[in-house]
Amino acid sequence: MKNQIIADKNLRSQKIKSILIKRLNKSNFDNSNIIIVIGGDGFMLQTLKKNKGSYRLFYGINSGNYGFLMNKFSSKNIIKNLKKARMISISPLEMTVKNNKNQLKKYLAINEVSILRQSRQAASLSIIYGAKQIIKELVSDGVLVSTPAGSTAYNLSVHGPILNLNSKKLSISPISPFRPRRWKGRIVSDKSKIVIKNLSPLKRPISAVADNIEVRNAKNVTVKTNQKIKFNLLYDKNGSLQKKIKIEQIRKETY
Repeated sequence: MKNQIIADKNLRSQKIKSILIKRLNKSNFDNSNIIIVIGGDGFMLQTLKKNKGSYRLFYGINSGNYGFLMNKFSSKNIIKNLKKARMISISPLEMTVKNNKNQLKKYLAINEVSILRQSRQAASLSIIYGAKQIIKELVSDGVLVSTPAGSTAYNLSVHGPILNLNSKKLSISPISPFRPRRWKGRIVSDKSKIVIKNLSPLKRPISAVADNIEVRNAKNVTVKTNQKIKFNLLYDKNGSLQKKIKIEQIRKETY
């Protein structure tokens, strides 16, 4: 069985795919357990979810913008990088949503679950972690539950904390909190479930989003880490996911 290569429709992705096929054909590298994914983070997330339950290894090559989950493409060193790549395993969040018709929807999220206001009205939410109520009422634009891998994405943009990849923690971060205005969120263990309830579903409708999959008119949202599912990602020696997280912790941006 030959190496499997999946690329999005971007012209740069297709060009990289053509170069990669030529390099692989000239080499003796043939690992049928590796899926090579060419694209951006969104395409990688999509590919991982399509292959949930698989024990394959995923090596991402970035053809988009930042490509946090991906590796840089090096035509010269690609075979060497594939041979020496190091594996990191991550477990996704499992989001279960009950909507206003009492229908249950279940999806996986690798980066974060986002609870977002659906109208001009701010959301009114209560948050329970395990058996403990974290906050009785949060009036805000929404709230995020982020994994360590996703803590440098949307979570960081709403001033949530960056989590160490091996921390076994989740970040609960408010989006533009109005009341209590100074609530900064909470870091919790990934062992228990988080329940977010819409306190005013008719007047203040909300959406629940697992990465990029949206469920509208949510009443209750339960979020937990699905420890039974593991996604095995491969990274170049000098570009590991943990290293990228550390870089984000000290990054200074210019305006």
